[in-house]
Amino acid sequence: MRFSEEEKVIKPGADVGVRIRKKGVTGIRAWLLLNSTGDTHVIQAGKHAIMHRTGLSARDLRILDPLLSYPSTILGREKVIMINLEHIKAIITANEVLLLNFKDPSVTPFVDELHSRIVRHHSHASKTPNHDSKDDQEDGMKILPFEFVALEACLEAACGVLDNEAKTLEQEAHGALEKLTSKINTLNLELVRQIKSRLVAITGRVQKVRDELEHLLDDDQDMAEMSLTHKLFQHHLQETSSTSINDVEDDRHVKSFYHTYYLTVPPEISFGTGSTTYSNVIKQNDVGELEMLLEAYFVQIDGTLNKLSMVMTVSPVHQVVCDNALLVLPDTHDRVALMRHDHVALMRHDHLREYVDDTEDYINIMLDDKQNHLLQMGIMLSTATLVISAFTLVAGVFGINIHIKLFDVAGTREFLWTVGGSTVGTIFFYVFTIVWCKHKGLIL
Repeated sequence: MRFSEEEKVIKPGADVGVRIRKKGVTGIRAWLLLNSTGDTHVIQAGKHAIMHRTGLSARDLRILDPLLSYPSTILGREKVIMINLEHIKAIITANEVLLLNFKDPSVTPFVDELHSRIVRHHSHASKTPNHDSKDDQEDGMKILPFEFVALEACLEAACGVLDNEAKTLEQEAHGALEKLTSKINTLNLELVRQIKSRLVAITGRVQKVRDELEHLLDDDQDMAEMSLTHKLFQHHLQETSSTSINDVEDDRHVKSFYHTYYLTVPPEISFGTGSTTYSNVIKQNDVGELEMLLEAYFVQIDGTLNKLSMVMTVSPVHQVVCDNALLVLPDTHDRVALMRHDHVALMRHDHLREYVDDTEDYINIMLDDKQNHLLQMGIMLSTATLVISAFTLVAGVFGINIHIKLFDVAGTREFLWTVGGSTVGTIFFYVFTIVWCKHKGLIL
């Protein structure tokens, strides 16, 4: 099926960020299309054309609108898988990928990686003409369906971006906290406040991606819904079963279709056992492969979240996968290595939150100490004010216009005794008050 709008073809490996003639029709957007052979096209399509091509509803398609803010989402629909993860907005079908914001500089590395994965996937398929050979089955190597290859590329790109942001934030946080520890001022406090705000924001983004993966892992029906090739296989079975003359012809059609989309035949399938057996085995294999794929990136994103939130416990999924690592197929060894590497990274970086909390406690202790010194100085000044007031009271008494005998005695001696006695009494009272406060623990 072709779009009615203008289409411009780009050769594989060429720059996808080419200039496309703008159209006056509203709602027309440029989409990058990558098919299962690695060919890359830029197409101009409106909302209704995309809906007709993919079978999506307007509500689902709105999730990919760059003008609207939607959280990270992975949706399985009848014909497509919708991906809205961070900077990646894609529609994956059984044989092609549609990217909306492919001109974004942050998406360009992902486009190159996705294209290279698709080319390798197709190249591997073209090198295995005898799909059900014993060598392939003995090696245990299984090629994922096209939609799983594209989904894995999306997950790797999104998780990688979040992990890199977390590492960058961690490095900045360490530097800012060290500065704040050495010197408390307005500039350092503002820097730490900004880092804390960024920490809260990225934690929410990571948590949303983690929740999406966890939701998919908890529901086998959702994972089965994302097996697009299996749905095509079932549809093909229904068509061939109604048109085939006998079981032998039906098996031949099924085997041809399976080679076309799956490339290798798993040893569990024995052609001649019936279409129902084919469908059930393929569905189980798809769910198992998708579950293993999602588990790997769930562990990675969970590790990123642990770096940010200081969660010292390893997730149950991580523990189960690591305990059963020897039972994993050879084509998933790289994912198990990713899990182990992520566990090591988690144990190396999970002290960020603890370091932040320790620094915050240290700052609070320093501030409390400063406050205590200020209170102590306040007590001493208040005591000094009190004794000075007592001294001025003596001067005030002598200033009263009341005749006493002391006024009749003239001489410097009496004056010095009066002033000196008042001064000594004031100092003694001040020292006595300070000693009493220290004895009671009011000041240090």
